[in-house]
Amino acid sequence: MELPVKTFRITRADLVRYAGASGDFNPIHWSDRFATKVGLPGVIAHGMFTMGLVGRAVTEWAGAADAVVEYGVRFTRPVVVPDDDEGTEIEVRAVVKGVTEDGLTQLDLTATCHGEKVLAQARATVRMS
Repeated sequence: MELPVKTFRITRADLVRYAGASGDFNPIHWSDRFATKVGLPGVIAHGMFTMGLVGRAVTEWAGAADAVVEYGVRFTRPVVVPDDDEGTEIEVRAVVKGVTEDGLTQLDLTATCHGEKVLAQARATVRMS
């Protein structure tokens, strides 16, 4: 069973707000000049911000934040955020992999940006309401 797709827009303004909240002011998250100098295609979203958005999708599917029992991902590709008013989008999909004997739902997650996977081994275990 596949759950409804969740889409999240990410802009440079979001990156500034996340940097302030997290304390991560690494210039790869705000300076195109610095990001390209270190070999990135441009400014990228914080990995933990991306993971947080996917986690938000999981909590929405589960019905509550405290319904998430386990959640983990591996970062595979950066989310490049252009310096414009549109930013970029990530799409989050989930497939129910199974239900455990104690009623927990296991989800396989996929997060993509422009059709490319940005996370691997993304999984969650939740109590579905």
